[in-house]
Amino acid sequence: MKILIDMNLSPEWVPVFEKAGHPAVHWSAVGAPDAPDTEIMIWARLHEHIVFTHDLDYGAILHATGATAPSVIQVRTEDVRPEKAADLILRALKTAAPDLLSGALITVDPRKTRLSVLPLRKRS
Repeated sequence: MKILIDMNLSPEWVPVFEKAGHPAVHWSAVGAPDAPDTEIMIWARLHEHIVFTHDLDYGAILHATGATAPSVIQVRTEDVRPEKAADLILRALKTAAPDLLSGALITVDPRKTRLSVLPLRKRS
């Protein structure tokens, strides 16, 4: 699984994912730092990357558009530095791998991981 790391997270995440066997790139290496989230989502979908972010807007975009890709991993911890959150994220990535490959939104926090399969559906 290829990972695209959002601007709101450190490029220090790249070697964390690569060491775990997942090619990774930080958005700053492929796009404009001030690019809108929609542009990042389009790039990730076209290049078959999973978006890794600390931003809730990606879930909202998936919900509003009914998109089936790209998958998104949202980290919801106060300390998002790799040395503090890497184990949590890599465990969630391993557990959710089949869903991420087919399209999913994963929200990871220290208490639990929530998974929603894409496309996200509006609740009635």
